[in-house]
Amino acid sequence: MTEGVPESSHDVQSSNTIEDARYGGYTRFELELEFVQCLANPWYLNYLATQKLLETPSFVAYLEYLQYFNQPDYIIFLTYPGPTLKTLQLLQQEQFRKDILSPDTVGRMIEEGLRASLSSSLQNGN
Repeated sequence: MTEGVPESSHDVQSSNTIEDARYGGYTRFELELEFVQCLANPWYLNYLATQKLLETPSFVAYLEYLQYFNQPDYIIFLTYPGPTLKTLQLLQQEQFRKDILSPDTVGRMIEEGLRASLSSSLQNGN
């Protein structure tokens, strides 16, 4: 078990009232899940970069911590695991954290996402 990472979905769902009050009624896992899924949005990444969060060592360490979503016990909670985990992987690279400031990079990510989505739809016959 990684330190600070819930061991199972049962652990994710069980929380005490002190934790609920501390996190506005949500478990830490629920908040981390919501946040990690937001990372699949290129414009949100651009916003984080413009706020200089992607340059902050503690924030970069937090992104590394979120890698636990790659584990089978946690990947099942992701709505769009492919784009979410790909972006989380890219965020581990310092150059990408700099490049996402550029609207051109954001545009390329959006185009790649649309192409992947269309390709998947065509393969599935939709």
